[in-house]
Amino acid sequence: MASSIRPTTIALATVGALATGFLAYAVYFDHRRRTDPEFRKSLKRESRRMAKAAREEAEAQGAQQKRAIREAVSEAQEEGFPTNVEEKEAYFMNEVGQGEGLCQNEATHLDAALCFYKALKVYPQPGDLITIYDKTVPKPVLDILADMVAIDGSIPVGNFGGGFGSDAGGSTGAIDE
Repeated sequence: MASSIRPTTIALATVGALATGFLAYAVYFDHRRRTDPEFRKSLKRESRRMAKAAREEAEAQGAQQKRAIREAVSEAQEEGFPTNVEEKEAYFMNEVGQGEGLCQNEATHLDAALCFYKALKVYPQPGDLITIYDKTVPKPVLDILADMVAIDGSIPVGNFGGGFGSDAGGSTGAIDE
């Protein structure tokens, strides 16, 4: 008669051995962290290195977004804007509708802001429209739009209490290269 070991017993033994090994490593790591000054220093260096890499990555993404915003504004200005009143009205409605649809998806926030920027360019009273945007457009899209307006400079915005044209709105209004 051969005695056989059930598969569940093998699985339980394997899981138990892995858990014991993990727990032993955790105790060893904690002991070394508490008692070895060189190990603590190396952990701090590694932590600083990771934080620096994350900070540099964030700065690179910010610079890339600023370049994309500049390019989008330049392309929109090169395309031009309608001059006829009826064309302006249709263009405005089209761009606002597209912008509202695009701002639902985080991946298309730049495109949404560009649509709102184009609508702002043809609106007869941009200050009033900015006040409306301030209340209805999501903040990430509004921040991109504020950068676009700062780049353009030809849109009269003025200061609004805590809104788009003031420092309380979350944007400095200046884009650095």
